[in-house]
Amino acid sequence: MAVHLYPFIRNMDQRQSIFVFENNDRISAFLIDQWKEISGEAIRRRGVFSVALSGGGTPISFYQRLAEDPHAFPWNKIHLFLADERFVPHDHPDSNYRMVRQTLLNKIEIPRENVHPVPLETPDLQSSAEKYEVELTRFFKLSPGQIPRFDLILLGIGEDGHTASLFPGSPALTEGKHFAAPVVLDHVRHQRVTLTLPVINQAENVLFLVTGENKATVVRKIVDQEDFSLPASRVHPGSGNLFFLLDQEAGSQLTR
Repeated sequence: MAVHLYPFIRNMDQRQSIFVFENNDRISAFLIDQWKEISGEAIRRRGVFSVALSGGGTPISFYQRLAEDPHAFPWNKIHLFLADERFVPHDHPDSNYRMVRQTLLNKIEIPRENVHPVPLETPDLQSSAEKYEVELTRFFKLSPGQIPRFDLILLGIGEDGHTASLFPGSPALTEGKHFAAPVVLDHVRHQRVTLTLPVINQAENVLFLVTGENKATVVRKIVDQEDFSLPASRVHPGSGNLFFLLDQEAGSQLTR
């Protein structure tokens, strides 16, 4: 692992890195550089870059910066998925797709077929998860037994240690067969569809983006204590890279 107070580096494990930045602008700048590097390598190797984006408020400034120059990236070779989605219409205020559309998609020229939202025109939550799995299988051209391998998955961490829509105690946490799983929560937090841990841990690169003093305790539990009861602690790409991108407040309780 490596710990960085931008640009300070301390090496601990070559496949896991922790970066602590002065502010969100620094985080977004670093993310842009990572996007360029990872997408460029993927497109050189396979002609396409696949990424699963997170929702919530934390990545908004990054998506806005990503869209500042609509011609900076070959969007015709980039395919965007969602790490999770609430089971609400795409124009609902709580929709992750709506947020990504407003902050990024409406400002770039990306082919419609390159955007892969969670299917919500389904009779129920289970059907939505099943259709998303079918789309993942189709896009990645998977044979039976294979798992999608994203070039990049961008995730957040909640105060309770959840990531994507994998919450403590949720049956989705132990899903080992399916790529997408239904998640039933209370009416305030909505029902959801989420990528499962086998998919997340198959990715070539996973980036946790975490900001705010309210996340400092859970970050310490995940990074310092490796508390396996917290879903985010179970994210360990088997042959990929794991990054924690923190602001100073979120990283303030780290001891190593």
